[in-house]
Amino acid sequence: METVNVLHEGGCRIALVTNQELKLLGTVTDGDVRRALIGNFSLDSPITSIMNKSPLTASVETQKEQVQSLLKSRDLLHIPIVDENNILFDLVTLQHMHIKPVYDNPIFIMAGGFGKRLYPLTKDIPKPLLKIGKKPILDIIIEQFVRFGFHDFYISTHYMPDKIKNNFIDKDLGDISLTFIHEDQPLGTAGSLGLLPSDISKLPLIMMNGDLLTKVDFCRLLEFHHENKTEATMCVREYDFQVPYGVIKVKDHKIEEIKEKPIYNFFVNAGIYVLNHDLIRKVNGSEYLDVTDFLDRELAEGGVNAFPIHEYWLDIGQKEEYDQANRDIHTLF
Repeated sequence: METVNVLHEGGCRIALVTNQELKLLGTVTDGDVRRALIGNFSLDSPITSIMNKSPLTASVETQKEQVQSLLKSRDLLHIPIVDENNILFDLVTLQHMHIKPVYDNPIFIMAGGFGKRLYPLTKDIPKPLLKIGKKPILDIIIEQFVRFGFHDFYISTHYMPDKIKNNFIDKDLGDISLTFIHEDQPLGTAGSLGLLPSDISKLPLIMMNGDLLTKVDFCRLLEFHHENKTEATMCVREYDFQVPYGVIKVKDHKIEEIKEKPIYNFFVNAGIYVLNHDLIRKVNGSEYLDVTDFLDRELAEGGVNAFPIHEYWLDIGQKEEYDQANRDIHTLF
């Protein structure tokens, strides 16, 4: 847990593990933490059990230009600098070298739903345009992606599509590209993938529901997807469910065990996905398709990775979550 806090608060996307003499023992990235969570490691586990014990480093004698070249050639965000005895001297990151990463991966935001659970708030406005604080949910999502270096956006529409398009008419979009994908009829949470243009980038696509408020690091999500080499990655969230009754285990009419109001822990779908280009091309765009059914087919093909979210995440599906989002927004961004 201490390391998770370092990753959140340090801003360098890496934690360095040393002994008292500052000898570098290992490194921990966000991906290491998420793999540990999937592997049922507790947050109370010693960090030495999940750290990378053989990280790539550079020497204190390496010139700045060479370090910069190494970062670019290896597609790294950071590299520890050590002396001949592996004593930690410095940490060089892209941020410190004022190199802002740019990601050409397409971003697909699902904004076509009716928002029935939020009615009457959605009677005259689509849910993605409901304001959290002073901005529509959709604007907050796009701005967050832009801060991470993404610029190629696609938005699926169905319910009140003109209002979603008009939301951007008088706004300075800067260098981003914004394309609307209209569903003439509802196609589910994955069907509109088949409506994306044929010339869309072949880089992995990030797809996200247009009613989420989250602090997920999308760059780390992409790194995780590349590292684990499958066609799809699904963001998941831990969910605790407490049975409000005593649970009885019975065998041959005899009670074997009694558990009073037990708590069960699950991973649930968080509504954010990374999909490879070849996988997207399997969707024809002419029939209704939910993303859970779509990815369920892939489980037998190449598998689907789970990317556990430990950052803030809120599905704004009902009035209670909408009110919660408006309370949280002032401390989030």
